[in-house]
Amino acid sequence: MAGAESLVTARLRLRAWTEADREPFAALNADPRVMEFFPSVLTRKQSDATMERLRAHFDRHGFGLWALDVPGVTAFAGFVGLAVPGFEAPFTPCVEIGWRLASSYWGCGYATEGARAALAFGFRSIGLAEIVSLTVPANVRSRRVMVKLGMRYEFADDFDHPLVPEKHPLRRHVLYRLTRQDWESNSGRGASA
Repeated sequence: MAGAESLVTARLRLRAWTEADREPFAALNADPRVMEFFPSVLTRKQSDATMERLRAHFDRHGFGLWALDVPGVTAFAGFVGLAVPGFEAPFTPCVEIGWRLASSYWGCGYATEGARAALAFGFRSIGLAEIVSLTVPANVRSRRVMVKLGMRYEFADDFDHPLVPEKHPLRRHVLYRLTRQDWESNSGRGASA
């Protein structure tokens, strides 16, 4: 399977994680606005453990959730990339596209731009047939990015996330899908922004 140390777009660099990312990543994971649609914010210890899992994913799969830097703006804005979910659901096994950005970088188009680069890598370099994305129904910002990427939602794909406790208000999730064929028919760019 092909791997990529970094991906570059017009404004962004999706790159390998470094030790310098620990502090800003912990701040991002401790921000209630960023973590609004997750069961809780993360402690520093949980954030560091998450970073180690993200690094290990690259070793295991040759791709993952890249640290995102915006040259001339910030060395760390969050992450964007591809991941193999660590749970079983009706749509697994699969590869998921995801992103998490510090709130100060919301609304700049960075998630969409970075995700487009990750989709291109997933379809062209890895040869994936489909990429999915998931979130809670109320996460309008992320759902908007999924639509901009050309991903499709079907109500029948809604599911209860197995890693979220039963009866938790964030257990129900929506699933968006993008096939390589649909991506290619959109000129490999996803839907227009």
